Amino acid sequence: MRSEMIDLDGPVHYADYGGEGPPMVLVHGLGGSHLNWMRVGPSLAEHAHVYAIDLAGFGRTPPAGRSTDVRANRALLDRFIAHVGGRAIVVGNSMGGLISATQASLRPDSVSRLILVDPALPRTAGHRPDAIVVAMFAAYAVPMVGERFVAERAKRLGAEGMVRETMRMCNADVSRVPKDVIDAHVRFAQERMDTMPWSAKSFLAAARSIVSVVAQKKQYNEMLRAIVSPTLVIHGDRDRLVPVGAARNLASIQPDWTIDVFEGVGHTPMIETPEAFVQSITRWMGSTSGERDSAAI
Repeated sequence: MRSEMIDLDGPVHYADYGGEGPPMVLVHGLGGSHLNWMRVGPSLAEHAHVYAIDLAGFGRTPPAGRSTDVRANRALLDRFIAHVGGRAIVVGNSMGGLISATQASLRPDSVSRLILVDPALPRTAGHRPDAIVVAMFAAYAVPMVGERFVAERAKRLGAEGMVRETMRMCNADVSRVPKDVIDAHVRFAQERMDTMPWSAKSFLAAARSIVSVVAQKKQYNEMLRAIVSPTLVIHGDRDRLVPVGAARNLASIQPDWTIDVFEGVGHTPMIETPEAFVQSITRWMGSTSGERDSAAI
């Protein structure tokens, strides 16, 4: 993996895993970074040229005067895809799934294939949301309350506590995550706390924009219906942040999409079950026609 920095109306950091074939752009979720893909980047690079972008306000990409909400970061993703060739396989997790789906809807020629990994989705009837998740996002949404909540949580937990709590929230079985992966995230969380004073404000702006978008269920579903790219949805059936019922509901919106539900897995299957994650993608890529890209899988 090479760490790279480019200028796209401001500095943008990304990890380049190399590889042959079409560009594949990996888009992290809320509070995430390029590190979220460290368990799958090398394997995916056997089938494509893999890039893991840090969105504005996350990872090592500073806001640099830019908004960090989902709309602005969708525009940033568009510029990044243009930088790596103008057309890519786009893989997005959580907030990154929302951003990737919006890119595929607005700029269909830029997304040859779309892979949504536990994407942020509107609530569906009959599925009770996780109480802790609801409370957290309710706190994020309120001005001053969200700022105080984020600051006090960081002070109370520290870098290691923040990472371990996040891992427990996002993975059904944290014992599946190797120590070196957790350690890498802890080191980066400490780097963020020590050198990135903009991170909390960026996080809250993005969180509030997610809530605003998913609350508009009709408009969100219209956006999904406009997507023409072949699409794979990977979703853990023990996801606490986005209930699996919301992913299954996508079949009524886009019947041609492939939905692969991972049993006993949480919100970040690329961290929790990387082998199954890569197998799902490569199997799906191999089963589709390949007319929209030149991947040889």
